[in-house]
Amino acid sequence: MTERDFATEVVARLTERGFTALWAGGCVRDELLGLTPADYDIATDATPEQVQASFRRSHSFGASFGVVEVLGPRGDAGQWLKVQVATFRSDGTYTDGRRPDSVTYSSPEEDAMRRDFTVNGMFFDPTSGTVTDYVGGRADLEGRVLRAIGDPVARFTEDKLRVLRAVRMAARFGLTVEPATFDAVRAMAGQVTAVSAERVGEEMRKILTHPSRAHGVELMRDAGLITPTLPQAAGQIDEALTRLRALPPRVSFELAFATLLPALDAKGLAKVARQLRLSNDEAARVGWLVTHRAALDDAESLPLSKLKPLLANAGARELVALHRARGAAAGVAFTERFLAETPAGDLDPPPLITGDDLAALGMTPGQDFKRILAAVRGEQLEGRLPSRSAALARVEALRPR
Repeated sequence: MTERDFATEVVARLTERGFTALWAGGCVRDELLGLTPADYDIATDATPEQVQASFRRSHSFGASFGVVEVLGPRGDAGQWLKVQVATFRSDGTYTDGRRPDSVTYSSPEEDAMRRDFTVNGMFFDPTSGTVTDYVGGRADLEGRVLRAIGDPVARFTEDKLRVLRAVRMAARFGLTVEPATFDAVRAMAGQVTAVSAERVGEEMRKILTHPSRAHGVELMRDAGLITPTLPQAAGQIDEALTRLRALPPRVSFELAFATLLPALDAKGLAKVARQLRLSNDEAARVGWLVTHRAALDDAESLPLSKLKPLLANAGARELVALHRARGAAAGVAFTERFLAETPAGDLDPPPLITGDDLAALGMTPGQDFKRILAAVRGEQLEGRLPSRSAALARVEALRPR
């Protein structure tokens, strides 16, 4: 069973019990575009208690908002299937710029009117194939228009992340932001700083990992969203756009983010990582890429003791892609030939000697210890020490007398 099959089954079960149940929001948009939805949301006139009574496995997911998560069997890909089912509602005031202070169970039309954009405000009955559209979303989708539902300022005031989501969705689906909606995005761009760093960071991940990333960042620039979300890039955004356009369609968030950033020192990189709540692994990879962004420009002249550790790193292929995006054609060409011709084991061979060997020779850990290990390792990578015995002989020549 696929997730789509399960979402259809949930609608059918609720309908059999006399309730109205429809797919809602982004999954309807994706269905109409011929895309596979990332997930399926269902809206219904059943109360949360009635939804839970209709299914053997479910739990309250957002009790104050009338949301229940219904759990299904394992899907074709081995994952547990699940859909969120929410009671039709209208929202009260938003004092925190993210969630309504209260909700009232309501009609499908009122539920549609509380949503963000018309293309996300439609309902779909998967059993009959019928679209229910109170907000003109289907016409906007066919016209490739992104339009806020009702007053755009009111919609963005309710959840200030919507100003960033607007540019992401426009880029992702190839939509033109309707003028009044875009005016509201520009007018309220600075207010995105009220949104949590985690939510802003997640939107940035979605923008940068999609093939439309350059257009998304271009829209961010035009809307005045770069300075409040990533001030470090504000002064060099046009150069960054050129680099982003040169990336292949499918790349990691870390590579795309490093391509967007200017060269920063360790302090600046740490600040960005905190600012967008990057994970430790994300921060480490982005930092490594930015730090070494020019390291392969003259790859052919680098000693092997410098080149091999760079190319043995897990991020080496991304580093090559970053250099290509920067236009370092000569360095990229040499590096790709070198990688093709060099066995992977030769990039990071086991060390011929370790600190234990130096200790066995009577040496004490310290600066000389580190210096000798680094020197021997460098000569090994250069190919000048073919064996362990040669490495130990080199230690004797390097150790202080």
